[in-house]
Amino acid sequence: MIRLAWAYMRDRPLTVGLNALLLGIAVATLVLLLQFATQAGERFERDARGIDLVVGAKGSPLQLVLSSVYHIDQPTGNIPLGELARLRADPGVGKAVPLALGDNFKGFRIVGSDSGLLDLYGARIAQGRAFARPSEVVLGADVARRTGAGLGQKFVGSHGLETDPDGEQGHDHAPFETVGILAPTGTALDRLIITSVESVWDVHGIAHDEHDDDHEGEAGHDHADHDDHDHDSQHHDEALQAEAPQPEITAILVRYRNAAAAMRLPTQINRQTALQAAAPAAEAARLLGLFGSVIEGARLFGWLLALSAGLSLFVALWSATRARAGDLALLRVMGATPGAVFGTILVEGLLIAAIGAVGGIALAHAAMAAASSAFPTISELGISALRFLPGEALILGAALTIGLVAAAIPAIRIFRVDLAETLAKYS
Repeated sequence: MIRLAWAYMRDRPLTVGLNALLLGIAVATLVLLLQFATQAGERFERDARGIDLVVGAKGSPLQLVLSSVYHIDQPTGNIPLGELARLRADPGVGKAVPLALGDNFKGFRIVGSDSGLLDLYGARIAQGRAFARPSEVVLGADVARRTGAGLGQKFVGSHGLETDPDGEQGHDHAPFETVGILAPTGTALDRLIITSVESVWDVHGIAHDEHDDDHEGEAGHDHADHDDHDHDSQHHDEALQAEAPQPEITAILVRYRNAAAAMRLPTQINRQTALQAAAPAAEAARLLGLFGSVIEGARLFGWLLALSAGLSLFVALWSATRARAGDLALLRVMGATPGAVFGTILVEGLLIAAIGAVGGIALAHAAMAAASSAFPTISELGISALRFLPGEALILGAALTIGLVAAAIPAIRIFRVDLAETLAKYS
């Protein structure tokens, strides 16, 4: 049956190809939607696990979460370093981890933080050690794999969070040295270059003395002496200090110590300070909700396209069965059972559906690979073209079912054919 069905398909390659292509496009659409919704949802959940709140500059809460948790957007701004100590002193805060953003290396973000960031994601060092001094960095697993960087390698970061193709914005005066490589975590940490906050400050020429008590003491002494020259020098130094960049950080990742903090802290920060607090879980749910209606609409379109492909296949097989009526009647006369002829038509429909479905799945994964290379945001989301989901087997099964149903009605005609009349007509 398979050999005969294949021979019939080779006899009309254009019709077979068009029907397989139509079904393949439908399957590719459904697979792309499934992959994006599943992988993006899982990635958002993994990256935000253990992070209850993000504190940063006023602006869009979603932008703050995307830039600080998922690292796929621009930060909303910087905040004073003193806010970190204030949060850590809050009895409802179990952990507060600083982030300092602003530079990249070959498109991978350089993030200033402390060891708390690695603990937050449960990361472990696969090679080397954690950073301990300024200018030392630890590479995420994806960064090390895609850049080929190894322990001891030095590199220069580029200003900004996007790749600088001309290399004109590099901080040549402050190279970084790789001292460690992280084991894969399956989170945004895999795509980051981690260093200390002080390293980020040093790169941008920001002084970060611990306190300014010495300067205040000198000012009091000069005031007591009433020395006009020293008084002028004091004002000059204070003016220079005011013009110099002050230590700042980009955001703070917070984990609550108790449930009461979840009720109190976000409202307190948003109402009583110049900062904003955003919950990653809420913002991720809002983002996925916005895309959810679009995805559902596209999924409905995909199934309608699949049904259209099934209808087209039905028409093609119906026409083909009528055109082959003489051949099929001759097969019956030569000893083929009605079931065998019926099965031949079913196999033909099944083969066409299988070609379209398998081709559609391959097309979807190829499109995902191309999109990851062409669009950095998709790559940063961690969408993998090499991952196959169980839902794809269901889509494949549905496509094959459509092929069988489309072939069943033309095949049933075989049982109602009058052999003598048909043979007389085609003789």
